[in-house]
Amino acid sequence: MKTLLIVWHSRTGAARQMAAALERGARRIARELEAAPQLAVVRRRAGRTPPEAVLQADGYLFCAPENLGTLTGEMKEFFDRCYYAALDHIAGRPYALAISAGTDGTGAARQVERICTGWRLRAAAPAVVARNGAQTPEQILAAKTVPAAVIAQCEELGGLLAATLLTGA
Repeated sequence: MKTLLIVWHSRTGAARQMAAALERGARRIARELEAAPQLAVVRRRAGRTPPEAVLQADGYLFCAPENLGTLTGEMKEFFDRCYYAALDHIAGRPYALAISAGTDGTGAARQVERICTGWRLRAAAPAVVARNGAQTPEQILAAKTVPAAVIAQCEELGGLLAATLLTGA
């Protein structure tokens, strides 16, 4: 049995929707490969993810918003809390990333990529960065609905990670 851990944080709902799409995509591919019993897909909010969950997983999907050019605090706190417990224990495992952003997203993506480089994880795909164009405080703080095209990208990314784990690629 392989375990795919999806760690997410969301403030306005966009990253939550993206994380749910990552999970749907992973489960769909496992079913299509007739390998659902061989893949556990676990989606956990960042603040409720202990280091043990990171250590027990075989692959990772990280999903969070960008806030002020970096990761949101809860997601960063997850990495801070789990980093040293996992260091030297998870090297070589695959990961991918989805970022919800207003107009950029690259700062948060780079931040996660640097952390994953430290963990010696293997990027399975380029980051999905969904930009919603929010500029004003009202737009930034408003609840979000993620476009269908971005949901499809996230489902594809989840499926890719599931297939990677199931095929040993």
